[in-house]
Amino acid sequence: MESQREEPNRKILDEIDALKAQKSDIEARISSLESQLRDSSLAKQCNGAFPSISTVASNHSRHGLPSDAIYRYSRHLLLPSFGVQGQSNLLKSSVLVVGAGGLGSPALLYLAACGVGRIGIVDHDVVELNNMHRQVIHTEAYIGKSKVESAAAACRSINSTIEIVEYREALRTSNALEIFSKFDLIIDATDNAPSRYMINDCCVVLKKPLVSGAAVGLEGQLTIYNYQGGPCYRCLFPTPPPVTACQRCSDSGVLGVVPGVIGILQALEAIKIASNVGEPLSGRMLLFDALSGRIRVVKIRGQSPQCEACGEKSTFNPEQFREFDYEKFTQTPLSTAPPKLNLIPVESRISCKEYNEKVVNGEAHILVDVRPAHHFDIISLPNSLNIPLSSLEARLSEISAALKEEETRKSVSGARLYTVCRRGNDSQRAVQLLHKLGFTSAKDIVGGLTSWQTEVDPDFPAY
Repeated sequence: MESQREEPNRKILDEIDALKAQKSDIEARISSLESQLRDSSLAKQCNGAFPSISTVASNHSRHGLPSDAIYRYSRHLLLPSFGVQGQSNLLKSSVLVVGAGGLGSPALLYLAACGVGRIGIVDHDVVELNNMHRQVIHTEAYIGKSKVESAAAACRSINSTIEIVEYREALRTSNALEIFSKFDLIIDATDNAPSRYMINDCCVVLKKPLVSGAAVGLEGQLTIYNYQGGPCYRCLFPTPPPVTACQRCSDSGVLGVVPGVIGILQALEAIKIASNVGEPLSGRMLLFDALSGRIRVVKIRGQSPQCEACGEKSTFNPEQFREFDYEKFTQTPLSTAPPKLNLIPVESRISCKEYNEKVVNGEAHILVDVRPAHHFDIISLPNSLNIPLSSLEARLSEISAALKEEETRKSVSGARLYTVCRRGNDSQRAVQLLHKLGFTSAKDIVGGLTSWQTEVDPDFPAY
């Protein structure tokens, strides 16, 4: 029995001895690295950025990194391909992150943790409950408060030795040049077409590298623009994509970890550029498919001589940038708020309150919900008929049958037809189509289910 008790103790003692040996090896390696750099020019380069060598504990360090920085970033320093030089470069660098949402959240956390000397954050939005599943830099305590305030607090709590610059404002052509000029490189963590073109053009004018990421649904992508002769965003996309192809998370949804993956990779690429280590993704694009778990890196075409922003004959300058209308160019608003379309006459529309009164008064009618089926599964109004807009024309017979059934049930003629969607845009398109197909009295509900929640039933779930 005694020998059985001694055997586990011996294993613990052996493990302690092994850890002590590893500790000695690490300390010896750090000492060796410091010795190698003792006579190098790095100490002179860093004297302005860090405490003088005389203030460094035990006067062992000759490269300008204080003892607490050596300890904090020791795992970086132990990397032969990164080391003291990479960390020193990083500490002297500055990175601007445009957007503190799904992409910007993880990017900011790692930039701060890894020791980027100065980090700027631009965002005019506030934290909302539906941000929580993907915007991991924010907490519930900051709901209703500025995203920049929340993100800055999180960065400072991770690393109090770096500088955080807050821009609690929307990025516009009127302020972008001034803001961007204060940073070495830019991370685009936005999710709309006009912002992407504006950020790209500003980087081209100021000759700043741009780390660009995107994530929607279950897919993401990442590349670097305007870096060491590589292409800019306009080289690849000289004309904006159709408005219908510009998806946002608020419309198409996104699995929370997908922007997390892309945002972390954006931080990685920024760190590689800032520290002058590794091979950045310039001229290549990383594609991520969350469902299959596949990551591909594909070559993209190089800088275009005909590019209006960075091409050989381009005359794009700061004055032109300030005057350029990116919303008009992309036919998409810069605002993150969903668009409110006016496609049909007011006489073909009714408000949520008016529709509610008709329901209360027992008017004979049917309500066609034209959202996709998976939206209908989330929440719907009572007694509504789900016929997605994409299949509306093919299912007209169902509408006719429902109208006749309602007339029979209420013993009336001429039952009314209404359409509804999430925000009141697709329901207007449905009315346009129904009018062309003979249902001339069809009307849509203004503002859709979003307005229903604010105007009629505050307990109706919003999504």
